[in-house]
Amino acid sequence: MEYLLYIIAFALGFPVSYFIWDKALKRKKNKMMKEAEIESEVIKKDKILQAKEKFLQLKSEHEKYIAEKTKRLGEAESRHKQRETAINQRKEELNRQVKNFEIERKEVEVIRENLGHQLELVEQRTEEVEKMHRQQVEQLETISGYSAEEAKAQMVESLKNEAKTEAMAYIQEIMDEAKLNANKEAKKIIVKSIQRVSSETAIENAVTIFNIENDEIKGRIIGREGRNIRALEAATGVEIIVDDTPEAIVLSAFDPVRREIARLALHQLVTDGRIHPARIEEVVNKVSKQIEEEVIETGKRTCIDLGIHGMHPELVRLVGKMKYRSSYGQNLLQHSRETANLCAIMASELGLNSKKARRAGLLHDIGKVPDDEPELPHAVLGMKLAEKYKEKPDICNAIGSHHEEVEMQTLLAPIVQVCDAISGARPGARREAVESYIKRLKELENLALSYPGVTKTYAIQAGRELRVIVGSEKISDSDSEQLSYDIAKKIQDEMTYPGQVKITVIRETRAVSYAK
Repeated sequence: MEYLLYIIAFALGFPVSYFIWDKALKRKKNKMMKEAEIESEVIKKDKILQAKEKFLQLKSEHEKYIAEKTKRLGEAESRHKQRETAINQRKEELNRQVKNFEIERKEVEVIRENLGHQLELVEQRTEEVEKMHRQQVEQLETISGYSAEEAKAQMVESLKNEAKTEAMAYIQEIMDEAKLNANKEAKKIIVKSIQRVSSETAIENAVTIFNIENDEIKGRIIGREGRNIRALEAATGVEIIVDDTPEAIVLSAFDPVRREIARLALHQLVTDGRIHPARIEEVVNKVSKQIEEEVIETGKRTCIDLGIHGMHPELVRLVGKMKYRSSYGQNLLQHSRETANLCAIMASELGLNSKKARRAGLLHDIGKVPDDEPELPHAVLGMKLAEKYKEKPDICNAIGSHHEEVEMQTLLAPIVQVCDAISGARPGARREAVESYIKRLKELENLALSYPGVTKTYAIQAGRELRVIVGSEKISDSDSEQLSYDIAKKIQDEMTYPGQVKITVIRETRAVSYAK
């Protein structure tokens, strides 16, 4: 019975469960269908929206393209209209010119016809005049007994003699008047030129005073056993006089460049406080480079002040170097500037080129300041330097001929000569004793420098002592004694000097190594 009940229950339960499971599957299927329909609807809307956006984008781009195309067409049409308008205007202008040309052509034809009639009348009148002239000439020949050619020749000869006499008298009158006025006019031009140029009358000295704050610094400058002052004198070639003068040290040398280097080096050493031989050499070398830069700057500033342009850099450097040279005690740069201004004024008074005159005046003593000084007159040397650095021929001739070593070829040359004389001749400008003294010291230095192995020479103590620095690798100790004797003998034989000259030969050996 139990098995029967199980079979009945199973038979009844299977359809019921199948029915329930089928219902559940259908509900799930319907649910999935609805979800799929909703999702497809969303995708459909997204795709439609994307399509609309793409359509709007393409439409915008198309409208932009159409607008740009329309704009280009409008511009092309505008240009076409402008070109058409210009062509029409040109056509109208050509039509007017053609009409005017036709009118002018008709007027020219009328004028030509009138001229033809007038020419016929003139020819007729000319024939009548010639006929009357021939008749008058025949009558005159009959009356005077001369032919027309003979009468003309006699009249021309008479007029020629008369004109020659009058011309000679007129020329003589002009020459007499010119002689009377020449000196007067020349003096007037010179006086005007001098009045318009003002200059200092200071004389270059051979000493420089270096002021110090207190006398304690003197001991530091002298150094232990005088080693500092000896090193400074050897490096600069300047005699340093430390005496009882309160708060002052005297720097004595004939070369202003050396004195300036010594002054600036002393100033830096005293300011810095470190004074010893190695520092002295370092500072002197540094100051020498500064002086060279200052020389170039002075040359540039001088050219700018005088309005001179396009000068070769080497000539500019030589102009700056004039600041540290003197001519008979007169500062060479000041003298050259004064000469340049005088030349410009005098040239303008005479109606010549004042710029060229100023340039020639500035460069006229350039031969006094080259680094190497060959045995040539300074005017000729200056002319050669100017030619070397491409100055114009008239300026070179003016430089070379201002002391008449070269023949004057232009009007610029005598102007430079006169203005150089005016600048040097004014009271207080020059002192020839200083120049001869400096020349003697230079000769003394050059004489010693001519010996082999000598590197530097310094004339100090007003030329009473000559210090000769020799290279230790070329001159031995015994050779130094012989060299000192030879120089003394040559000075005694070849030079004239007051008193006696002490020759000191300095041979210094240095061993230098570097720790790395």
